[in-house]
Amino acid sequence: MARLTRYQQCGCFHFVTFSCYRRQPLLNTAAAYKVFEGELEAVRQRYGFVIGGYVLMPEHVHLLVGEPRRSSLSVVLQVLKQRTSCKLKQRGVARFWQRRYYDFNVWSEEKRVEKLRYMHRNPVKRGLVEKSEHWPWSSFRHYCSGIQGTVEIESQWAAARRGNQLPEHLRYAAKHG
Repeated sequence: MARLTRYQQCGCFHFVTFSCYRRQPLLNTAAAYKVFEGELEAVRQRYGFVIGGYVLMPEHVHLLVGEPRRSSLSVVLQVLKQRTSCKLKQRGVARFWQRRYYDFNVWSEEKRVEKLRYMHRNPVKRGLVEKSEHWPWSSFRHYCSGIQGTVEIESQWAAARRGNQLPEHLRYAAKHG
């Protein structure tokens, strides 16, 4: 089997996808989605990274994330998966998550918008809702209204709340990069 090469610590967003074990719909409840969102925000704060967008589906997750200030993206995802599986794994379920994840480097604004659109349209494409704004488990509503949910989304509204400044850890990188 060929070894997968990941390009991390390159200063770009990452479009990440990971799935529940054997694509089972293990996230298919409001309670599970809420647990995942809470853990995603806790891990975001702990490791110091920005979230450009996300969508939670019954059997998989899409994230658009910046690189963490503390540790690596692979460690952050491992911690996120461990924390959520400990809280959500039911008796009789061998594993909650597939071991691997898919990572696509997002090098341009055009690709960032493309990945956000793909994520936000996923529940509609799958027939879960008629419109993206009807799916509460994504960053779509934040982009439409600026309302901050459980997960802090890096957007023009988040920047405005900070006085139109980048997050502190990104300000340092911009000055010294």
